[in-house]
Amino acid sequence: MIASAKRIAVSTPGKINIVQGEQYVTDAADIMVSTLLGSCVAACVRDPIRGVGGMNHFLLPGRRGRADAESLRFGVHAMELLVNALLAAGAKRERLEAKVFGGAHMLDGLTDVGRQNSDFALSFLEAEGIRHLGGSLGGATARRVQFWPASGRARQLIAGQGEELIFVQEIRRAPAATDIARDCGAVELF
Repeated sequence: MIASAKRIAVSTPGKINIVQGEQYVTDAADIMVSTLLGSCVAACVRDPIRGVGGMNHFLLPGRRGRADAESLRFGVHAMELLVNALLAAGAKRERLEAKVFGGAHMLDGLTDVGRQNSDFALSFLEAEGIRHLGGSLGGATARRVQFWPASGRARQLIAGQGEELIFVQEIRRAPAATDIARDCGAVELF
């Protein structure tokens, strides 16, 4: 079994939870990777022939060339790490396919970071030649995304009352609006 992770926040048998700046790659059929998103974006990428896949979670689109600890929050770094981890696990670049989730506009009056994240993720996939199979981007609601990397199955759950408390923690970790400006429904897919 291949398993790769930056840091795992919470895990239980068969379930891996990731947060901002994290990723997880595996070929295990019994593993589901989950995250909670607001304006952040998660890319679920896999090689269907090799049966290996993974998910990341990023906070801001970011800039190429940045390689410090803060860059883990940025999409450009997160996407490159995820693709490289998949290739190291035996995936072939030409077979990669992706589903992308998140990018909600959560706070009125601030820059629409969710749209920036969504636009970045789609642009990255196009530039890298990774097929975009779908997902769910935009809106104004937090969502939990569950992904089974080996099969490619993905499920989105609109955040309910219990998950809103978790989402508040994500907002507290978000950068100030000046940092953002400077740096920058249940659906199941098979």
